[in-house]
Amino acid sequence: MKTQSIRFLKNGEAITLHAVPPTRTLLEVLREDLHCTGTKEGCGEGDCGACTVVIGQERNGKLHTSAINSCIRLAHSVDGLAVWTVEGLTQDNGAPHPVQEALKTSHASQCGFCTPGFAMSLFGLYQKHAGQAIDRATAQNALSGNLCRCTGYRPIVQAAQAMQQLPAVKLDHPKILKDLSAMTGKPSAQDAYLLPRNLKSLLQLRKQWPDAQLVAGCTDVGLWVTKQHREFAKVIDITRVKELRDIQNYPHHLAIGAAVTLTDAFAALVADRPQLQSFAHRFAGLPVRNSGTLGGNVANGSPIGDSMPLLIALGAQVILMSTRGHRRMPLENLYTGYRKNVMQADEVLAWIVVPKATLAQKNQNHACKVYKISKRFEDDISAVCLALDIHIDKAVVTHASIGVGGVAATPVRARASEKALLGKLWNAATVKNAMQCLRSEFSPISDMRASSSYRREVLGNLLWRFWLESQGQADLDLQALEPSGLKWNLTGAAV
Repeated sequence: MKTQSIRFLKNGEAITLHAVPPTRTLLEVLREDLHCTGTKEGCGEGDCGACTVVIGQERNGKLHTSAINSCIRLAHSVDGLAVWTVEGLTQDNGAPHPVQEALKTSHASQCGFCTPGFAMSLFGLYQKHAGQAIDRATAQNALSGNLCRCTGYRPIVQAAQAMQQLPAVKLDHPKILKDLSAMTGKPSAQDAYLLPRNLKSLLQLRKQWPDAQLVAGCTDVGLWVTKQHREFAKVIDITRVKELRDIQNYPHHLAIGAAVTLTDAFAALVADRPQLQSFAHRFAGLPVRNSGTLGGNVANGSPIGDSMPLLIALGAQVILMSTRGHRRMPLENLYTGYRKNVMQADEVLAWIVVPKATLAQKNQNHACKVYKISKRFEDDISAVCLALDIHIDKAVVTHASIGVGGVAATPVRARASEKALLGKLWNAATVKNAMQCLRSEFSPISDMRASSSYRREVLGNLLWRFWLESQGQADLDLQALEPSGLKWNLTGAAV
């Protein structure tokens, strides 16, 4: 297999590694080549967070940092970036970083295996909220991709809130940006791992290498490497393509580039539709959202990928591009079968176009809701995902768009169920009829996550829940409930 060199900043030090295969993971490079063994391997699939590191890159002239999973991140994807591991937290004078000090004084480590990953998630949070107070909800969101099997979460959340109260330790942003700029090189078409910088170059490379594996964050492809032991002779990584890293905000729609991270893509969707905030948080743990891209999630086309049901319900379209030109289609028309799509060998998915909510839709007669059913509330894969976009005018359903995941070989649109609602009075009888239609429209499989009968039953029940919520019934969302009579102090402990 052809190999090539990688250059990046490791804890502020410029590193060059030679003869690195294109499918070697960042975790393997850190632990085995650079002996940064504080970074742990737990699950090998981005679920536990023991392998968390923080990466830094230039964005619009500023240093942008984020916590990611190194176990499913290909090593060459950090070429020209900065990487911080737990070994890099200690200050030059030997004093602990505020993150480390807060974890120590809060007694936030038990067996210690998960602690480096928690420390790096907190380091990412520390950089994002420099000098700002951190509340419990913000801390929990930052730690959503980390699991502690000793269940020591309360003191870890307490440490997250305490670290900003210690004397500040700042990164030297100008120096880091200067060092990163000095590493910027021109990619060669003969490389095994290609990192094109603009759209024209990407399309030319795709035409030249139609069999190369496209990656855009690696949160799915990384699993093919770690779990299926697959290898790729040639990889094309789209995450440095300038045109695809932006979100274009037009009057009537958002054009989300395929290289935009899930974190940034959902932030844009939530800004337009605030009711999607909870779903965006549940989509995956923060390190996965920081690394994965919306374009990668859509192009991969997993039937249990959570973004597609929502995008289908919102009427999103995709733009496919090649050196021959471009074509545009509804997102649900992209898929032809299990992880199969209509893209030609020389095409790439470039943009996802999402209609914005109109002023009329933002009133009380319009509702957009997504329901995700999974065994864990956070950082878990759906058994069923149901997205609804319903418009009601004078008690009549004037628009119904329903996207569903986990019930077919592809993400699907529930057209028969939409028809059962459209033009009907918005009442219990209409909803019950649509429930039966929704249950019979698909033939889901039984697997480790849920049985076929469970999935069908849940689909109908979720539509009924949507109806109850539209009628103002409260206490349907377990997330919003707190034990009666308990109050919470700033550390997150019951008092």
